[in-house]
Amino acid sequence: MDYLGALLAISGVLMLSVVSPGPNFAIVTSTATLRSRRAGVATGLGLAAASATWALLAVAGLGLIVSQVEWLYLGIKLAGAAYLIWLGSRMILGARKPPVATPEALESGVFAAARKGYLVSMTNPKALAFYGSIFAVMVPVHVPVWFHAAIVVIAAGFSGLWYCSMALLFSSPAVRGGFMRFKAVFETLMGVFLLGLGGRLLLSR
Repeated sequence: MDYLGALLAISGVLMLSVVSPGPNFAIVTSTATLRSRRAGVATGLGLAAASATWALLAVAGLGLIVSQVEWLYLGIKLAGAAYLIWLGSRMILGARKPPVATPEALESGVFAAARKGYLVSMTNPKALAFYGSIFAVMVPVHVPVWFHAAIVVIAAGFSGLWYCSMALLFSSPAVRGGFMRFKAVFETLMGVFLLGLGGRLLLSR
């Protein structure tokens, strides 16, 4: 069996899913721009951990099961919509507040940012459907353990590399300085975007 070819095909699909815009991208770029580089990278690592978790669930067959059980899928969708709406509302309400940059706030912000990134991805039903469909369609049956392990590593690696790169880019002095001059506008727009995503998710069938 051509395991390498299957891995390459799955890797290509995973890469495309990671780079496509969505709540993950919005969270990591807004955190890096409006908070700090450390918080942005922490958010990226939280998203990478979520990708690894989704891949592990898919390896265990749980992703496909949950995606086919209507009430579980609905529960994840409602939780994800509520979380995005909550984040968007907080961002809008805090748009005109100055950023807090004390050492204590930065330290606690790193763990909070990682948790936020993880929860945004783990409450995204599109991630559930995506990983469930990949393993139902693209992963050959009766593959060895190392194949499943490779997929988990690839999923986490792609996610971490992309989102941490975005965090570094959007927290660079030139980009961050430009955005911080329009902090209120940018944070309001990002909050509206997250509210829109949450509302769309809530109303989707």
